Amino acid sequence: MATIAPKDGPPEVVNARRTESLDAPHILNLVQDSTKTLFGRVNVVDVIEKAVLAVTLCNDREEILGHAAFFDYPNTDVDSATWETWFQETYGDQPSNALNSLFMHYFVAKPEYAHGCAREIIRTAFNAVPDLHFLFLLVPMGAYPDSSLDEIFKQMDKKEGSSGASKGAVFVCHRHNHVPVLHVRKARVEDHDDLTPIFNRQSDMLKMTYGDYFLAELIEAQDDHMHCLVAEVDGSAIGFMSISNDVNADLLNKCFELGALHGLRKPHPSDQVSPPETPPPEAPTEEERPGSKMSEKSSSSINSKAEQTDGQMDERKPGSQASSGQNSRAGSMSGDPPKVQSKLSDAQLTGASLLSDGEQMEEVARDAEDRESQISSRKSSIKEEAVQSRLGSPPPFTPMRTQKRFVPTYNGPLNAFSIQLFCIDERYEMRSGDFLATCFSLFPDLNFCVITVPHLVPEFPLLQRFMRVTPRCPSTLPQELYVFYKAGLLKDFKVRPACTKDTAGVENLVRSIHLNENILKDLQQFNKARRDEDGTEIQAFVAECQGQIVGLSVIRREENIEYIRSHYNIEDFIYYNHHKREDHGHLHHFALNPIFSHLSKYFIKEIFRQGHNSCLYYPLYPSYTPKETVDKHSLVSALNDMVPVRARRQITYPLEKLGINAPSERVLKEKECYALNHINRKLVMEPKVTINARIVVVGASDVGISLLEALAYCPHLRFNNLTLISPHGMPGEMPPDELRDQMLGRSFCYDQESYAKTSLRTWVNVVVGKMTACDRKKKVVVVNGNTLVPYDHLVMCMGQQYQVPAPTEADIDMGTTNSELPNSPDRRYLKPQPKNLFTVNDEYDAAVALYWLENYFLKSNKKAIVYGCTLDAYCCVQTLIAMGIPGENIQLVEPPSIYQSTCFNDPKIDDAVKQAMVSSGVQVHSGYILAQWNDGDDVSEITSASFTSSKTPLTLECGVFFAYYKRAVDTDAFKAINDACLVYDGKLVIDAAFHTNDVSVRGAGTITKYQRKYHAEQWSHANFNSKEVGVHLATEMLRLFDPTLDQQTAPPEESLNLIPIYRNPKIQGGILPGCYYYLHVAKPGLDVPLATQKEQPDYGKEYLTGSPGGKPDYFRIHINQYNNVETLTCLTKQAFPCENFICLYGLHERFLNNMVSRFNEKLIPDFYEFFRETWCLALYHDRFSDFRDEVRELLVTSPGVGMDSIEDKVREVVDEDVPMNDAQKKQLLEIYASSGSKRAVETRLLSFLSYNYYHLPMYAKPGMV
Repeated sequence: MATIAPKDGPPEVVNARRTESLDAPHILNLVQDSTKTLFGRVNVVDVIEKAVLAVTLCNDREEILGHAAFFDYPNTDVDSATWETWFQETYGDQPSNALNSLFMHYFVAKPEYAHGCAREIIRTAFNAVPDLHFLFLLVPMGAYPDSSLDEIFKQMDKKEGSSGASKGAVFVCHRHNHVPVLHVRKARVEDHDDLTPIFNRQSDMLKMTYGDYFLAELIEAQDDHMHCLVAEVDGSAIGFMSISNDVNADLLNKCFELGALHGLRKPHPSDQVSPPETPPPEAPTEEERPGSKMSEKSSSSINSKAEQTDGQMDERKPGSQASSGQNSRAGSMSGDPPKVQSKLSDAQLTGASLLSDGEQMEEVARDAEDRESQISSRKSSIKEEAVQSRLGSPPPFTPMRTQKRFVPTYNGPLNAFSIQLFCIDERYEMRSGDFLATCFSLFPDLNFCVITVPHLVPEFPLLQRFMRVTPRCPSTLPQELYVFYKAGLLKDFKVRPACTKDTAGVENLVRSIHLNENILKDLQQFNKARRDEDGTEIQAFVAECQGQIVGLSVIRREENIEYIRSHYNIEDFIYYNHHKREDHGHLHHFALNPIFSHLSKYFIKEIFRQGHNSCLYYPLYPSYTPKETVDKHSLVSALNDMVPVRARRQITYPLEKLGINAPSERVLKEKECYALNHINRKLVMEPKVTINARIVVVGASDVGISLLEALAYCPHLRFNNLTLISPHGMPGEMPPDELRDQMLGRSFCYDQESYAKTSLRTWVNVVVGKMTACDRKKKVVVVNGNTLVPYDHLVMCMGQQYQVPAPTEADIDMGTTNSELPNSPDRRYLKPQPKNLFTVNDEYDAAVALYWLENYFLKSNKKAIVYGCTLDAYCCVQTLIAMGIPGENIQLVEPPSIYQSTCFNDPKIDDAVKQAMVSSGVQVHSGYILAQWNDGDDVSEITSASFTSSKTPLTLECGVFFAYYKRAVDTDAFKAINDACLVYDGKLVIDAAFHTNDVSVRGAGTITKYQRKYHAEQWSHANFNSKEVGVHLATEMLRLFDPTLDQQTAPPEESLNLIPIYRNPKIQGGILPGCYYYLHVAKPGLDVPLATQKEQPDYGKEYLTGSPGGKPDYFRIHINQYNNVETLTCLTKQAFPCENFICLYGLHERFLNNMVSRFNEKLIPDFYEFFRETWCLALYHDRFSDFRDEVRELLVTSPGVGMDSIEDKVREVVDEDVPMNDAQKKQLLEIYASSGSKRAVETRLLSFLSYNYYHLPMYAKPGMV
């Protein structure tokens, strides 16, 4: 905030912010004749889009008072890549260079505020970019800066004999006149009075702990090992720093990945930096087991990356989703340490970039190599021991950690000092880095400056110059470690195109990077021809400091930009039409020495300037991608500087109908799925807000994945400590397998492709294990009984799983019926699980089951029992048939329904599915409850199963048993929740904002229920779309971290006690017996039998075409009382575009080409054909909902001051309690047409079709017909 005063009138309080493209119309209103004279006629949107720094000043009414745009090259006919040479030739030797200079390309302001705006914008620019020292203004011949700029910029003198006169004059503005570099000196006791108010404003902890004069005592205690510094402005101390060379480097080395920094020590001959070649196997002692013996202090503060590890601890590949030790079905396996996956974005300090340790480099590429000889996705995705537990002789248990985890040992003298105390006036905090040069001068023999900060402390400007160090697993420090290397003070960091002489330096730089041979090969190709053999342009740049190569980047021209635009939301970050095709580059390699990591965005900015690019794209492929695709890239160390781009939902096109009107091959082309990361010129000086809070999500349910996705994909935030705890790791990491995916029903929240295009493994640490306890006081989760994962915010969303059913132990020989059962069928089964019993809850369980069936069941001719009446049970039956198991060997046993309706809630589908099973030979037994296995004997393998019913009992042979009886909360999860004293009332109890009785513990998903105060006993998250619930949870949590939102430090008081409203549909689908493709899309709500729904007076009407198995196939649409689509049900033996049909939900029937009137006129014999016609493809477009919102906004917004909106006029004409008559309808239509709204809506529609023409070329444009 600042105050600017006009010559006449009241002063204005202004706020400086980054310019947005939406500001362009308001900026144009500020343009004067002098603006055009000075800067020429420019496209303001293009200027905003390409500027590296654009600043706008607004008052408290959000009225724009001024704007300026800065570029990193002059606005004249000089090549942007070589302006430094031109500048030196014209103005002689100057200290300005690409690192410390920017050029003003545009400036406008309200005339009366122009002087104040100019000064404030210049001050903001210098504050925002600490390395910036010069701002230049290029003035064309015959022009002169207006007075507001003339008092800030001073004309430079040209060098004698220079020939640059035709390019105009250059004016310069120096930093020292506006935001000078701070004067830093040794502290004196008399500084105490200046500094105490600054400390007290920010924290009173030191005063309360050490007294009023702690600062004076600290300053007085200075010696050769501890120094105190102050920053001085106008004779007053405005900042303080205490530094010391007393650093426990050994402790930091044990807790953080310091291999790249040589353990903060100087080299020594006895250093052990790599593990012995053949370390002796060693079972971990109790002391070595993570978290087994920790003091109360350390256990409460383990770093949130306790789940991180190097490659030696986690040799599991992302595609190998084996759980700890043996399969989790064989028991809780609570004695096994969990497996851990570090997030890829931490690769810079864990071996993937320029480090001495290479174990964890490039998981994607390494996995591709290992899968070259892969036999099948199931065999390569599960471990044999997970299946061996099903056989008679499981392998003897040995601790998973068969050798101690290697930690390098460094014996040289200490090479670091630490910042122990730091404080600065917030007005000068952007100059915090000015302390560092003086700090190193006081310890000239030391190369590293380190600082540790608590996880919940926001990252302050000083840390933006430091490199965050990745914690080891487990870390015993409650803080984050940041390191700065002395060479980071050097100002001769230069970027230039690579040349042949750089090869040796590059080889030394990338020698520890996985796939470094591909990097060198690309560099060689660049030096050889500047192009690939297919003609694709290559660009290679090196970063150089003190004559040494410290960075390398290789990019190619992005040849698939049409595909990227159509498949990813890059237009969330750029205006596509303002970037030429050649402006888009594809990043293949980016390696930068970690000590210069704070300059990585500058490196990228130079790539843009010298390579004449404006956008870069970098793909991250899933672990099962073919090797030849992955090998084209290396894991870049600039990943944290880029923003992840969401994938777009695609239309399934009827290509045979469209013919030449289909989208181009560039849009439709099938490619390997990947997650896209992006950066452009606007983002290179846009710092992200770093959040170090440890957010631990327990459970890889749709809710949990949706939450993590929403947090990771916030472009302006960087969450360093997102952790997922899951028995089978991150979903979607296994190679695609059609049969495996059919074994469970679908929720359509995520699928294999969406997981691949999200790549949460890039941003989330994964702990493969189960939560077995939670210590709320120490804020740690215990995983697998022996490993601690600390948290600041814990989210429990493990959902409910199918459990091993417990036989009721009824005596079937006595003819016991279901009404006489000695034990409840819902009780927990506490004995060891039979080896041929499967509960399939996720893709990993399905892979294990199918692998076991293929290898140990298919040739046996034994009977398979599927126990359950859920959608998953029917999908399992169809999968068994699809595997080749004869229907006669499959027996479906349906327990008595516990709900009023079936899982389909449609009698026609119920009948069709049962008829299909009977036709396939499947035996269906309804109304039976499991009584015994093997006639009541203790069982390790099931050979027979007995059931009771309301009549006679039933005994069946059994070779394999699939249990889909009922979902319930996992036993270990329940014990952990209960022992943690979290309120549990059948489910985990939460409020409307997801809080449990502990504000730092939240819950979401089917494991939760609402507090009784809401009087909504029947309602829970199970009634809603899981992905939407996860997004809502993320929105609630972002209020704690996102500075652009209203901050919320404590749960707000609830006055009305209402549960939140969710609007997205509940969806289920799958492949059912008889090869029926099934889809059901419905309004979220309680499960009510269809017959009961139809009896409601406001039900609406349903429309049917076809019948199950008939021609046409069964398609049911329910239109509610407002003529909106409320339910869709499809059952057909032909595959159909599910994603297309889901888009129909919520649309008014008039959107559907007047569907109701056409149906009533018998013009729609088959809904499948009707909705495959080309007219409706726009409805399936991913931006059609945005178009509808725009139209709605158009109709509810007043067209001018004092004018009524269409909505207001409708309310005047229509009585809410009385239906409209024909006269009122006619009147409204006349108002709609005469007010211009009709024309405005048509214009929006044409704009929508035109802008998305690459997706919708089948629609005619005006003038085509």
